[in-house]
Amino acid sequence: MEIFFQQLINGLTIGSIYALVALGYTMVYGVMKLINFAHGDLVALSAYIGLVVMMQLTGASVPNYIVIPVVFIITAIVIAIIGVILERVAYRPLRNAPRLSAVVSALGAGMVIQNGIMLIWGPRPKIYPADVVPSVYWNIGGVSLGLMQLIILVLSLFLMVVLYLFVNKTKIGTAIRASAIDQLAAKLMGINVNKIIVMIFIIGSSLGSVGGLFIGMYYKGIYFNMGWIYGLNAFVAAIIGGIGNIPGAMLGGMLLGLFNAFIAGYVSTTWADAFTYILLIVILIFRPTGILGERVAEKV
Repeated sequence: MEIFFQQLINGLTIGSIYALVALGYTMVYGVMKLINFAHGDLVALSAYIGLVVMMQLTGASVPNYIVIPVVFIITAIVIAIIGVILERVAYRPLRNAPRLSAVVSALGAGMVIQNGIMLIWGPRPKIYPADVVPSVYWNIGGVSLGLMQLIILVLSLFLMVVLYLFVNKTKIGTAIRASAIDQLAAKLMGINVNKIIVMIFIIGSSLGSVGGLFIGMYYKGIYFNMGWIYGLNAFVAAIIGGIGNIPGAMLGGMLLGLFNAFIAGYVSTTWADAFTYILLIVILIFRPTGILGERVAEKV
């Protein structure tokens, strides 16, 4: 049972990261019906930008309890700006083009970001400082829970609840849901769809930046092409939960994290990715739209 509960905590931790990144995919798809394949590379870029900010602040002898929130805020702002630029340059000109054109543009944008990271920071992995977040662990009945894991779980849950309430309880959230159902009808109702699309890129990119920082601070090592791996896993999580569905992205991320952790703990870490795609195939066979399903309005 100790192994079970330990893997449960590990799975929820990585699942929280997947869920944050998956929300970026599902928000963009929900409104634009576009898979933003550059999102994973924005996550990787956030890890590098966060490391630069962190090193500058720690070098200036800023206390750690100030360093962490400042790093998250600055990184989220920078990645949100880059996300908006990405939408204006790579996606908006192709909004009325065939969907394949936008997908190719997204892949190209991701490659540009990935190679930009390699050119600026080099191909070798970078290491996050180990002393920014204290290495504190609690042993509860033989199960270890680290301070970093607790931060990831609590902050991820908080952000997901805030996003859910924002989308379902505010006027802007209503406009986002209306644009996701029918952009033309939303325009006729006076909604500025362009501003809504910018808003979802800001929110999605910011959440992805938090996920990227969590990856760096939890695993310590980051590398220039890690965005493809984590982005792909988050994309799979969004599909499992039901892409285009915000609660589905949260659920899919958690389930995928738990599934990977239990496969790694009871079978083998080597087979974790293989079993992930087996899980995806099985779910798509029985639930083609994901567990919660994509919310599609029936036009009459």
